[in-house]
Amino acid sequence: MSYVSLSGLSAAQLDLNTTSNNIANANTFGFKESRAEFGDVYSNSLFTNSKTSAGQGVQANKVAQQFHEGSSVYTNNPLDLRVSGTGFFSVAKERLIPQQNELTRNGAFHLNKDNYMVTSNEEYLLGYQVNQDTGDVLSYEPTPLNIPAEFGKPKQTANIEVGVNLPANGDLKNPALFDYSDPDTYNRSTSSTIYDSMGQSYKMTTYYLKDQTQPNTWQTYYTVTDKAGEKPLNITAGDANNGKGHIGHTMKFNNDGTLASLNNGQNIVSDPIGGGANPIDMNGADPSQTLSFGLDSATQFAAPFELTKFDEDGATTGFLTKIDFDENGSVLGTYSNGENITLGRVALVRVSNEQGLDKKGGSQWDSTQASGDKIWGESNKGSFGTINNGSLEQSNIDMTQELVDLISAQRNFQANSRSLEVHNQLQQNILQIR
Repeated sequence: MSYVSLSGLSAAQLDLNTTSNNIANANTFGFKESRAEFGDVYSNSLFTNSKTSAGQGVQANKVAQQFHEGSSVYTNNPLDLRVSGTGFFSVAKERLIPQQNELTRNGAFHLNKDNYMVTSNEEYLLGYQVNQDTGDVLSYEPTPLNIPAEFGKPKQTANIEVGVNLPANGDLKNPALFDYSDPDTYNRSTSSTIYDSMGQSYKMTTYYLKDQTQPNTWQTYYTVTDKAGEKPLNITAGDANNGKGHIGHTMKFNNDGTLASLNNGQNIVSDPIGGGANPIDMNGADPSQTLSFGLDSATQFAAPFELTKFDEDGATTGFLTKIDFDENGSVLGTYSNGENITLGRVALVRVSNEQGLDKKGGSQWDSTQASGDKIWGESNKGSFGTINNGSLEQSNIDMTQELVDLISAQRNFQANSRSLEVHNQLQQNILQIR
């Protein structure tokens, strides 16, 4: 009958549309190919013989998406993410309503004006808050991931720990002749950056002098420049060395090169700097303003001068310089003040039945009763896949197979059209019988 051929035409048209849609989205990141699935129509009654029934045509059962992985394309963007394995990213249209979210495999993210990670449609990528010290997830309640452009309040330098080897065969110098501006009056020097309570940086220079008046003894002197890095601060006020450098430590060494004693010299107190900032104070009376300079690991071996350790705890406000992700999906921010901070962790979601997901367009899906509830997790844990950055998941379209399917669907359409034409011609012949 004619409606058998019409059902074939309709099925062939659906197959053509599905295949054409696959081909059109071959370059859509995170796209999953669809496959038209059909079933035959068979019906009979009490008065027909099932053995001789030809069937009633074809019907479309489902356009099923295929969720196997696509290949990777590597980019130079650290915010491009892909999931290798099971799982979806979760994105929310409204920042304040993360509970209303959809799923996607398209990991092409960028930062918006408020430094939130968003899709090309300005939907917010969801993640978990973490402990910035340990990196552990604090709560599995998903929230939009934010990457602060600045991090950390200024921290005044309180401790400097220096490890240094002072050469046992170094030239002897007269401490009475030391002058920081004359390199011939000391053996070596090192420089470091220190910060006041407002985050202003200053250059602190340490001078090492091998004392000719005492065996196995080294003297240290210090200068701290102003914020422009020019003249030393308060180099003369209350200074026992006549403006030639603040007396620091006296180090005495054993015959085996180990440190025998370390004595503090003159306190170093600079003028208050900046608008209300605390003064830089070496070995001062106020612990909140004291800058402790440690030389406990100093040695005097028959080897060249070498700086073996340097730790300093001051910091200024940091500006974001780099973003990276680890295999657990943790967002790692690097800031200009040297801080490396774990800022959050990307959330992953899976469902029991991917075929039951509701297609929303834009390479996004939402859960339904058929798919099961969303199961929240994280990268590289349990049955979830691993997040990789600097790459994107391409569509899982096999272009060669799609072109073959397109030809097959076209031939099927033509065959059903011919069948309908033949059926029409037979009817015409019957009507013309006289």
